[in-house]
Amino acid sequence: MDFSIRAANVEDCKDIARMIRELAEYEKVADQVKVTQKDLEQDGFSKNPFFHGIVAEVPEQHRTKEGHTKIGYALYFYSYSSCAGRSIYMEDLYVMPEFRGKGIGKALMSKVAQLGLAAGCNQLNFTVLDWNKSSVDFYLSQGCVDVTDKIGYHCMRCEGEALEHLAQP
Repeated sequence: MDFSIRAANVEDCKDIARMIRELAEYEKVADQVKVTQKDLEQDGFSKNPFFHGIVAEVPEQHRTKEGHTKIGYALYFYSYSSCAGRSIYMEDLYVMPEFRGKGIGKALMSKVAQLGLAAGCNQLNFTVLDWNKSSVDFYLSQGCVDVTDKIGYHCMRCEGEALEHLAQP
């Protein structure tokens, strides 16, 4: 399958927002998506972006029946590990179902890894749902390790009223 991977630009935000909703439906968390196209435009393409993105695109002759040529994406940002130093965090990796199994997800993840190495990062971090066996197996096949099993880390979150309460002096 002919496809290309490139840096996302502000014009891609409509398609990225669409694919975020598709990913959330697949992960059974569609009700939790609050990010809009406008949020993506502001947060990813301002002077100090909160994230970076790449998109997978197919030629017009391979577009979806809905007419989409942007068929996958990855969002990432740089972080820092007190143990390992510079890190890159992959927030999302998504390929539309009809394009899976064609090397597109591997190419997206490989590009995020390349960008991390170019920035001097020592690790690529991400989360995956425990029930998503095909993704877990894919990541393990790429040499990734499950730090929940290996080290015992759990991914924690504080949001909404709890975040507001925590922020009180």
